[in-house]
Amino acid sequence: MRKLFIGNKNYSSWSMRAWVLMRQSGIEFEEVMLRFDGFSADSQFKKRLAEVSPAGQVPVLVDGSLTVWDTLSIAEYLAERFPERTLWPQHPALRARARSICAEMHGGFRALRSACPMNIEARLPEFGALALRDNLGVRADLARIVNMWSELLTEHKGPMLFGQFSIADAYYAPVVMRLLTYQLPVPPDVSAYMARVTRLEAVRAWIEAALLEHDFLDFEEPYRLRR
Repeated sequence: MRKLFIGNKNYSSWSMRAWVLMRQSGIEFEEVMLRFDGFSADSQFKKRLAEVSPAGQVPVLVDGSLTVWDTLSIAEYLAERFPERTLWPQHPALRARARSICAEMHGGFRALRSACPMNIEARLPEFGALALRDNLGVRADLARIVNMWSELLTEHKGPMLFGQFSIADAYYAPVVMRLLTYQLPVPPDVSAYMARVTRLEAVRAWIEAALLEHDFLDFEEPYRLRR
């Protein structure tokens, strides 16, 4: 049985992408959760992860004797390993576009990711309002995401970004979580897409598990002293 090593579901956006992709696509795996107790070399998280991957980050997929780390590498591996699941759009041009927006997420939107870290349990509209007011990068990132999603939803008529569920939707699921937590304003078509994402079976399961963690990590929530 292949294993997927992840971090806390409430906080780990990169883990969520791989987990949701596999669960929603019906790819069987055993989940191994490594709790975030810190990110220093002497933390239990880093020590346990070092036994699995030299990169020292989650998620990590172990499939037999093969170890794959980095969410995009995991997604590409799964797309090749399970071609019948159609994890990327079938048309070459659409596949290239889907890869492009995933790569954009992978290396971009740093202002939004920094100012609005994923925290599924929380509702922090006041912090979202401050981020939009004071951070030009957050405003630019939000505008780009809204334009991207609106264009794709218009072009492919939904329900997902490229019609049916794909790696792209798994990749942007944590962004949906951020927009909900910080209640950043979006137009109706984007709001409707976000609602559809949260109704996906895998996303519902991830959210439910995140809410059951009850694991307040102060280094992940510098804006709160407690819940």
